[in-house]
Amino acid sequence: MAGPERIDQVRKPRAIAGARGAKSGSRVTRRVMRNGKKIELTAREFQLLEFMMRHSGQVVTRTMLLEGVWDYHFDPQTNVIDVHISRLRQAIDKDFDKPLLHTVRGAGYSLREDE
Repeated sequence: MAGPERIDQVRKPRAIAGARGAKSGSRVTRRVMRNGKKIELTAREFQLLEFMMRHSGQVVTRTMLLEGVWDYHFDPQTNVIDVHISRLRQAIDKDFDKPLLHTVRGAGYSLREDE
């Protein structure tokens, strides 16, 4: 099926819709697929992807990630976000021509399809 690259839902329960319905995942099964290919994620990577999907198309700052994914209300001055973003990017973008996870220099990260 031709069309934009996307992360597809495997099962319907508690689907999280992304921009224009382009991306979704199942919170119940923690299963993610992109263009029919299953993507294995750790629990934290799935939480990070879920957060990014809720803010699809928006710039997500490091502070937003620390508070929304790690429940930190201070900056621990570590590279924990960089490490997890790198791992998530490797998992969801590795075998695909167009990346979905983008770095917005000086601002944060964005999960979006480039058109």
